[in-house]
Amino acid sequence: MAAHADEIAKGERFGFGENWERFLSLLDDRRIMEAERSLRAMLGVESLAGLSFLDIGSGSGLFSLAARRLGARVHSFDYDPRSVACALELRRRYSGGGEDGGWVVEEGSALDETYVRSLGGFDVVYSWGVLHHTGAMWRALDLARLPVREGGKLFVAIYNDTGTQSRRWKRIKQTYNRLPRPLRPPFALAVSAPEEAKALVRSALALRPQDYVRRWTGYSENRGMSRWRDIIDWVGGYPYEVAKPEEIFDFYRARGFTLVKLRCGGVGLGCNEFVFQRDPA
Repeated sequence: MAAHADEIAKGERFGFGENWERFLSLLDDRRIMEAERSLRAMLGVESLAGLSFLDIGSGSGLFSLAARRLGARVHSFDYDPRSVACALELRRRYSGGGEDGGWVVEEGSALDETYVRSLGGFDVVYSWGVLHHTGAMWRALDLARLPVREGGKLFVAIYNDTGTQSRRWKRIKQTYNRLPRPLRPPFALAVSAPEEAKALVRSALALRPQDYVRRWTGYSENRGMSRWRDIIDWVGGYPYEVAKPEEIFDFYRARGFTLVKLRCGGVGLGCNEFVFQRDPA
């Protein structure tokens, strides 16, 4: 999409797809299995066989792949053409180089109501850490409910609102995207250094330096992701909006959804994860 490239060039949007392209070089079976495990745990199922799965803002395509491997018929879309290319690459890589009729991948916007309505109904609608980056989070959250079938599940993850701390991070993210490209990685490193230093000191004082090492080497156990790629995603991820858990709960309850699982990211800035079920009409 030309508008997407223009927004990135102006420093108004982070290039998520470029970050995901680098992540694909790290992807292995262990990370994929961890992604599958996290899906099963949050959705409360052992298999998605016979179910349809919509991945809104599919990013690297990892969770579309995980859902497909769990037996679902998958439809993935993303606003970023390079993210779409990542999902297409995973589909090619894990379908033996051929097409997979059970996995559709395409470009689309979570803010395009006509497009979202055209997709039809799904048993599971999944959007992890995406809708707060659209620039119109509440509209995106509203549209995300439309493809959920009666009795189906909606799984979303949204950044926690911590007040002044969230506003400070919004300014940091704006700064990252306005910097010349060569300066962005060192800026991300400088921004993350204080927290990393605190973690290192804590592990040293506890005489457990291996805890800090594991913070990096064991990070793939967190949904199969990469710590450095997540740092870049976090520091650069813009547009950026946030919400308190009760705001998300109230928003969907008013629209006919019941909360069936909640996992809060603690008192910090991380994502709160919600699984809602659509009530009978």
